[in-house]
Amino acid sequence: MEQPRSNSFKFFSLGGSNEVGRSSHMLQYKNKTVMLDAGVHPAYQGYASLPFYDEFDLSKVDILLISHFHVDHAASLPYVMQKTNFQGRVFMTHPTKAIYRWLLRDFVRVTSIGNSATGKDENLYTDEDLAESFDRIETIDYHSTVDVGGIKFTAYHAGHVLGAAMFQIEIAGLRVLFTGDYSRELDRHLNSAEVPPFPSDVLIVESTFGTATHEPRINRERKLTQLIHSTVTKGGRVLLPVFALGRAQELMLILDEYWSQHAEELGSGQVPIYYASNLARKCMSVFQTYVNMMNDNIRRKFRDSQTNPFVFKNISYLKNIDEFQDFGPSVMLASPGMLQNGLSREILERWCPEDKNLVLITGYSVEGTMAKFLMLEPDTIPSINNPEITVPRRCQIEEISFAAHVDFQENLEFIEKISAPNIVLVHGESNPMGRLKSALLSNFASLKGTDQEVHVYNPRNCVEVNLEFKGIKVAKAVGNIVDEIQRGETAEVKREPAKVESLPETAQEEQSNQGEREHPNGAEEEIVVSGILVSDEKNFDLNLVSLTDLREHHNKLSTTVLRERQTVHVDCKKELIYWHLCQMFGDIEVLEDPSNVTNMLKEEDHDFSNETEDKLVLQIMSDIKLIAVDNSATLEWTQGLISDAVADSVIAILMSVDSAPASVKMTSRSCDSHNHQNVEELIQQDPVWKIKQISKLFQEQFGDSFTLLMNKDEDYKKNDEDISGIITIGKNMARVNFSQLKIEECNSNPLKGRVEQILNMGIDLVAPLC
Repeated sequence: MEQPRSNSFKFFSLGGSNEVGRSSHMLQYKNKTVMLDAGVHPAYQGYASLPFYDEFDLSKVDILLISHFHVDHAASLPYVMQKTNFQGRVFMTHPTKAIYRWLLRDFVRVTSIGNSATGKDENLYTDEDLAESFDRIETIDYHSTVDVGGIKFTAYHAGHVLGAAMFQIEIAGLRVLFTGDYSRELDRHLNSAEVPPFPSDVLIVESTFGTATHEPRINRERKLTQLIHSTVTKGGRVLLPVFALGRAQELMLILDEYWSQHAEELGSGQVPIYYASNLARKCMSVFQTYVNMMNDNIRRKFRDSQTNPFVFKNISYLKNIDEFQDFGPSVMLASPGMLQNGLSREILERWCPEDKNLVLITGYSVEGTMAKFLMLEPDTIPSINNPEITVPRRCQIEEISFAAHVDFQENLEFIEKISAPNIVLVHGESNPMGRLKSALLSNFASLKGTDQEVHVYNPRNCVEVNLEFKGIKVAKAVGNIVDEIQRGETAEVKREPAKVESLPETAQEEQSNQGEREHPNGAEEEIVVSGILVSDEKNFDLNLVSLTDLREHHNKLSTTVLRERQTVHVDCKKELIYWHLCQMFGDIEVLEDPSNVTNMLKEEDHDFSNETEDKLVLQIMSDIKLIAVDNSATLEWTQGLISDAVADSVIAILMSVDSAPASVKMTSRSCDSHNHQNVEELIQQDPVWKIKQISKLFQEQFGDSFTLLMNKDEDYKKNDEDISGIITIGKNMARVNFSQLKIEECNSNPLKGRVEQILNMGIDLVAPLC
């Protein structure tokens, strides 16, 4: 896969997109990679249940965040940590880690039983792998922020199950909120999902129920207890397949209370309630330990009664089926919740042939599982031990959802509160997810085409979503600068960290934060704060500090000396460069001068035009180094306020030295007069070249009518002859003596006047070169 562009945010799902199960998502931004969850698909076995890990290089992952302990979100974590090239750090909440170990140990045992029945060995990992991976897992508290190499993340309550967390992740100022599975409903023991106090740019949200709406909770509880009561009073048995932890504890709180309130009607303990799970006691001890992480209702009961609400009076624990005395009516909460294997599947096959019994589905059922199949009310079901044998199904099937997932209304209200401009839907079957996407787009239709437009994405597995962000960073003022801002504000303004927007991500001096406050007379007064902008590009931190606080707040800051280099083209001799620099700067040191050109300035009659090209190296004002070679001059200096100003001055001199009046004066002989009566003095230096320049004017004016009477090979100095030119236009003729710069003969006054003008023009042109 291609590495995303620096300002491009990429979402890539390895599982859990347009499906429920094997949740695993990748976020990439600013060359940082965050992995969210590592589950398995409950409808599949072995390697087929894994997310598509082969489609991503897991060695690039910096951190992996586990939202909660359910197998569809956490069960492939040991495989990732022990069987792949994953090298990142793993984080989850304290309750999640406490339950995770026992839950996955049971997962290993159950899948081993399933493999032995089918004759296949597709265990994803062993107990040893689980133990080794467990030691590498780090825990995080709710509302605490952890920074790992520039990736900052904070855990918030998500409801759903004990320890479930939604994570707000921040990378270089970009905030992403991942809800995981979450519930906004306040139930009997858990806090509802929180709304983080900081806005998010991207929201990754579950869509399990799509646009469906839950029945009011009080109605569902009444219906649940009535169905169970009615069944057991008729001598029937009730099976509630549940996850070992999560909704099982919620249902036990409901049933334990109901049994206490209706003890006489239920035979005063003659109708037992069992919680059947291999991990029942171990996992319940975790719930008893983390009472203080639950809602106010549970904590109040714990405080007032001095008893643990999870020590149930009317519920017994059943570790395996051999201990079960199946006589008379009873209620059984058994795991796993989707009836794929384990105790719940064994009890289903035992009870489903009798029509007086009831199977009550209380959780979400994934496509392809036995729980989902049962809801179709089939006549028979396959045996878990021998799929070729079928078991008749005559029992009643009912569904009352206590799944701790948001319905459409709760989801919509939460999404509106987050106000993220980009929404990515995960953890939902294709049809419910598609309906939810349409409903969201319709809800935010009024914002389409505006700056607040909301974009909704429902990608399939392994289909990436790319979002472009401007990458604007926020700098936090620290130290004395904060005091300056507070002193400039009025007493009524709440004290809070000052922030400025920054363009580059490098340290810059004298940046200012300009805020505005209202002056007592109604005018706005600016608060100007100056300091040093310090950027930690690795961790994406940007602080504005005063110079005096620099070492206190950034004691590991190293100093970098910048050397500048600038090259310009010059068309003059090096002695001229040296002369001009000496006029401007007094402190000039000659480092290299092999032709001794700097000493030639002492010779009054030195001709600068005849020197050969060579190298000249000068040190100006102790820091500026000038290297002149051929027609190139290079300046090198250390960056600084004074050095930069001196360097700019030197460059200005170099760019104008060849055309400066002083240069023309030094490289030319002075003319005594521009009165052209003394012609011999005018052309005494190199007259042939000057005559040729003047003759070019006649050639341009008269074309083929002009003839220069001069042999190319003729030596003017030896022959001592004048050079002439003839203009012939029809019958008119003029002869010009270029050596003496006069008209010798002409038979036409108009032609003579024209020739005189051109001759005078030529004399003016060559005069400065004398």
